[in-house]
Amino acid sequence: MLNNVLVNSVVCSNVCPHDVSDYVNKHVGNHRLTVLGTGDMRASLRYTDFARLGLSHIGYGGEVRVQSPDIEEIYHLQVVTRGRCSWNYDGDVLSLSSGQALMMNPRERIDLTYSNDCQKLIVKVPESVLKTACLQDGRTLPKEGLRFDHRVMELHSSMAFLRLLEAVYEEAAEGCVDIGSVCESYASLLAGKLLSLFPCNLQHESGGAAEQQLQLIRRYLVERIKEDVSVEELSALCNVSVRTLYNVFAKEVGTTPKLFIKQMKLQSLHTDLKRGVGARNVTEIALDYGFSHLGRFSSDYRKLFGELPSETLRKAH
Repeated sequence: MLNNVLVNSVVCSNVCPHDVSDYVNKHVGNHRLTVLGTGDMRASLRYTDFARLGLSHIGYGGEVRVQSPDIEEIYHLQVVTRGRCSWNYDGDVLSLSSGQALMMNPRERIDLTYSNDCQKLIVKVPESVLKTACLQDGRTLPKEGLRFDHRVMELHSSMAFLRLLEAVYEEAAEGCVDIGSVCESYASLLAGKLLSLFPCNLQHESGGAAEQQLQLIRRYLVERIKEDVSVEELSALCNVSVRTLYNVFAKEVGTTPKLFIKQMKLQSLHTDLKRGVGARNVTEIALDYGFSHLGRFSSDYRKLFGELPSETLRKAH
């Protein structure tokens, strides 16, 4: 799960764990590394800054302990993608295995133990980003500040959040085109989803006309499923800004408008292939739906439906 992200942002690979630790100390956060495992441990790190977020994928190649006095004005989303990781906090031990996640608050002491095969995603979210998300939602911050509960979350219970996290990492890998501060909106998207998914000391309030906007967008896209519909076009349709539209999708759908458009196109194309409607060959129907990058199209299709488009078409005949 999410182990093949940031392939274009490899900082170091197949190196000594202390080499990874040195980079983390300089660019991610101060900590102390204690190697607990034996043998030839080979560590790796991928890291990039994106839309005010710090995105990383890390593995030490053996059992280690990572300690830090605090994480300053930064929240950490820790997602275990392989193996196990445990957090010793004030005498309590929280254990995370693959597919589980935890939010760490600013000024909390870090004492983590990685298993031999542990790999993790770590997302640094500035305190200011989550504060802004609270204010945009019309929520009042508690006097003690926003604090997430020390609770392990099962990410498979929220596929919408997994899709959003994957979208953020994919955009970081590809490079986001800054249209109307869309790139910056990813930080707000993730912040909004974190506030709704991870238990914290905020009161959750119901939304307004978001569902009506989404219904309008779905109808609009169905009628123009083979056209190149832009995010700006959808924001104008709903009479809201691009940033507001991204926030609506983050809260209600758990993905971005751009990814939502692509998923609707793929769903419609999948239906056409299954029925054999106008499907003379995969390339032709892919181009008909506006997928010009055929390699990426096949990859996205397989990720969504578990098979290549050519396999779907073959079953229809």
